[in-house]
Amino acid sequence: MASAHDRAVLQAIFNPTSPFGDIHGQNQEEELIDDDSGFDTELLRQAKELEVRGVSAAEAGDLQAALQLFSQAIQILPQRASAYNNRAQALRLQGDTAGALGDLDRAVSLSGSAGRTACQALVQRGLLRRLACRGEEARADFEEAAALGSEFARQQAVALNPYAALCNTMLSEVINKLRNPEASEML
Repeated sequence: MASAHDRAVLQAIFNPTSPFGDIHGQNQEEELIDDDSGFDTELLRQAKELEVRGVSAAEAGDLQAALQLFSQAIQILPQRASAYNNRAQALRLQGDTAGALGDLDRAVSLSGSAGRTACQALVQRGLLRRLACRGEEARADFEEAAALGSEFARQQAVALNPYAALCNTMLSEVINKLRNPEASEML
C-alpha cells in the first residue's frame, strides 16, 4: 500500500500543474459540517426548512421568492451563517455583487472560518473578488478555503500565486526531462 507521500509524488508526476501534495479526489469539503449545536432545535428546523424552500425557488428561477425565504431564515436565526451564504448566491444571480459580498462577509464571520458554510462562502467570495480584479484578496480567500479542504480553492490559489505557478512550471520541465531524456539532450 502506498503512503500519502508516495501518492503525492505520483500526483505530481501525472499532474504537474497541481500543487505538491494535492491528491485529486481527496476533497475534504464534502466531509465538513457546520456546528449548529448552539441553536434552539425548533428554530433551527424552521430556518433549515426555509433555506431548503429558498434553494428550490432559486433553482426554479424565482429569485425574489428565494431571497424572501433566505431573509426569513436569517430573521429566525440571525447568528447562523448558512442562510447568509445562500442569500448571497441569490443576490449574485440577480447581479447584486455588493450585496452578495456583504452576505458572504457575514457568513464567514459567523462561521468562525470553520465548517462547510465557511468553505463555500470563502470560495464564492474569492470568485467575486477575482472577477473584481482584487487578486490578493481573492487568493487569501482561496487559500483559507483550501485549508478547509476545497480542491477547487486550492487550484484557484495556485493559479493566482505567481511563485507557485513558476515552481509548477519548473517541476513540469524536470518531469518531462525525466520522462524523455533524449529529447532534452537535443535542446
